[in-house]
Amino acid sequence: MIKTYSPKPTELTHDWYVADASGQTLGRLATRIATVLLGKHKPQYSPHLDCGDNVVVINAGQIVVTGAKLQDKKYYRHTGYPGGIREINLADLLDRHPARAIEHAVTGMLPKNRLADVRLSRLKIYTTAEHPHAGQNPKPLGEIK
Repeated sequence: MIKTYSPKPTELTHDWYVADASGQTLGRLATRIATVLLGKHKPQYSPHLDCGDNVVVINAGQIVVTGAKLQDKKYYRHTGYPGGIREINLADLLDRHPARAIEHAVTGMLPKNRLADVRLSRLKIYTTAEHPHAGQNPKPLGEIK
């Protein structure tokens, strides 16, 4: 009889990867980041364990979208007060808070379960090329097969 292998939490390691967002398409980059945060690129992937890696995104302000999404794509939030719905399009969001566009896209691609907050906490987004995670020796995100 063949036994199914299930990794133990002590066997899991969290590597560091850096993704350069300059010139990258928003959705394609977010899909790649979500895959690494989930750990689906590893052979010991298990959906009930947090086996994903840390991802550092640099140059978030230089993300690219196709078509007319800069003006047509809307993000909504609510202040909590009556009539307090707020709307912002992608162009204004990239001008004011470029990291939020990537964070919103990646959040929508993660499963909505107990591990979602833990996985999302391993995503670090910076608008410039500098980041304080050089001590972790992050590998480029393109090295993953």
